[in-house]
Amino acid sequence: MHFNKKVLPSGLRIITAPMKDNPTVTVLVMVEAGSKYETKDTSGISHFLEHMCFKGTKTRPTALAITKELDSIGAHYNAFTGHEYTGYFAKADCRHLETVLDVVSDLYLNPTLPPPEVEREKGVIIEEINMYEDLPQRRVQDLFMELLYGDQPAGWPVTGSKESVAAATRDKIAAYRGKHYVSGATAVAVAGGFDEDKLLKQLENRFTGISVGSKHPKTRVNERSDGPKALVKSKETDQTHLVLGVRTFDIYHKARPVLKVLAGVLGGGMSSRLFQKVREEMAAGYYIGVSPEFFTDHGFLEVAAGVKHEKVYDVIKAVLAEFKRLADQAVPPDELRKVKDYLIGTMYLALEPSDAIAEYYAVQEILRQPKIKNPGETAAEVESVTASDVKALAGELFKDDRLNLALVGRLKDGGEFSSVLKF
Repeated sequence: MHFNKKVLPSGLRIITAPMKDNPTVTVLVMVEAGSKYETKDTSGISHFLEHMCFKGTKTRPTALAITKELDSIGAHYNAFTGHEYTGYFAKADCRHLETVLDVVSDLYLNPTLPPPEVEREKGVIIEEINMYEDLPQRRVQDLFMELLYGDQPAGWPVTGSKESVAAATRDKIAAYRGKHYVSGATAVAVAGGFDEDKLLKQLENRFTGISVGSKHPKTRVNERSDGPKALVKSKETDQTHLVLGVRTFDIYHKARPVLKVLAGVLGGGMSSRLFQKVREEMAAGYYIGVSPEFFTDHGFLEVAAGVKHEKVYDVIKAVLAEFKRLADQAVPPDELRKVKDYLIGTMYLALEPSDAIAEYYAVQEILRQPKIKNPGETAAEVESVTASDVKALAGELFKDDRLNLALVGRLKDGGEFSSVLKF
């Protein structure tokens, strides 16, 4: 799974990942623009702009013109917005590369942002926010970010609030786009079956009109760790949904592979410690997962679960006990081997399609990793982790003052959990 990188004179970064005999091709454009680049009065504007790019371009004046063309070649297409980047992609039979490239570049470079569509889309996005409010397993994730980071961009929902969405205007969206959608903040990744030399010429031609202005920076996250904290959203649900986690470190930290292995021990697959404890032994819930999350200037490790109301305290205690066990006891050699094989195996399985390969390389580039790693190098990092590495990191991270707990369910307030949030 090799790749090549080229930086055009404009500053646009191009990554090509040819996949021999692959029948599909994916074109993905990513830009350093997400919710962490926003202010309070523009909260959600990155996500709003993502929607608006599909509402018409100079050559494809309506949303229907865009979708009809992509549907006519059987393409899979979408866009996504996160805290630190936005992406636009389309994937199709490699015979249709030229069409895919033309449409995706057009979406990115030439959106017209028609004012009537801005007003219509407000209703759509507000209903999207309502949908997430009705999904407690999603709502608790936003609550956890709010608990960790408070009233700063990292603590705001990517979608923004209903109030900020309602206050959006075409001028605000266009001004935001002008500050962020520039060549030096943009990366294009193409993966799948294609002629690389021909593709590079096509890319250069398609992106000749990209803005070369300077990039508007984001506000650095202010970390405030002041003891174990809990935040509760009271809601009539059939389960209590919780996220229990600790602050960690950013995406550039040398211990990142260690944290991946540590998370794998806790929640990597159905044989992992927490899955076995919470689901199989306690029969307390259906889903439980563990994720290490990395950003450019902060990070955290979270355990997310949906559990029986009457067992929520027992589950929290069980999770904390597993945290402590990792800090007190080295992971046995056979378990460490299993976890490494799980992490490496699932990585390669996830990277089979061309869209996954494109995103794998594009994310590394857009987050400005010092060195873009191929999957083999990522696997080697996992292989290098030792049991003592995991134990040492667990001892550093799993302390009372790092604990944070968000819950959605039939609960009153976070104060009732103060007695249980300790090792």
